[in-house]
Amino acid sequence: MSGLLINYNAAAVAAYNNLDQTSASLTKTVGQLSSGLQIQSAADNPAGYVVGQSLQMEANGYTQAISNAQDAVSVLQTAQGALGQEATILQTMNTLATQAANGGSQSASSQAAAQAEFASLTSQLDQIASSTNYGGTALLNGSYAGTFQVGPYNQTVDQISVAISSASSASLLGSTALSLNTTTGAQAAMSAVQAAIGTVATIAASVGASQNEITAVSANLTTAQQNIQSAHANLVDVNVAQMTSQFTSQQILEQAGVSILAQASQLPSLAQKLLP
Repeated sequence: MSGLLINYNAAAVAAYNNLDQTSASLTKTVGQLSSGLQIQSAADNPAGYVVGQSLQMEANGYTQAISNAQDAVSVLQTAQGALGQEATILQTMNTLATQAANGGSQSASSQAAAQAEFASLTSQLDQIASSTNYGGTALLNGSYAGTFQVGPYNQTVDQISVAISSASSASLLGSTALSLNTTTGAQAAMSAVQAAIGTVATIAASVGASQNEITAVSANLTTAQQNIQSAHANLVDVNVAQMTSQFTSQQILEQAGVSILAQASQLPSLAQKLLP
């Protein structure tokens, strides 16, 4: 229906509807620009919101997994340091035993002095094995068996288990007391200490292999985290350049809409001029 009407202003209604839509779009654009997000709630993009939440969960998981891996490396480095000290002590003990085994040139007092130092070093092994801990958890007393969560999901590939054998003197040298007071005893001590050196080296190698594995996993986690965060940003974050251009266009439309609505509102008054 066309023409000039007094009771119904179709042009003004159409202008108002268009202005209302423009204002709603402009409000949404302002919200996106001010927050930096194109998906602020599920209403903005239901499917995108679901995907975004999944990506955010995964990114957060990777972030914590990286931190977990760093903690794991710290644990293993602590164990490695203590095992290194034990290896040094055992090397000294081997030297003492080898010296004491040279009975043809060693006096009883010399062997006794070597035995005193040997016993002291044995006590140091026990002190290191019992006092080495991380966060209150003993590492070298044979009880340590830890599982590290180095991935964002509860699955086997995202977990690394590490067990560390006991490094106490009894575990390394046997429960029978060793003595350097005699040549025969010193020779037996040589064999025991040399075997212990091999045992500590094996334990350290196992710990080192686990440390290298976790370090490699951590590097991969960092790459995965960056990719996931990038995907999340592309989905959720607002394109500022594009949205600024859209904002400018909507401002112009709103200003034009206000002007047209004001003019359309005057149309019924034109109809009155036709009245006699």
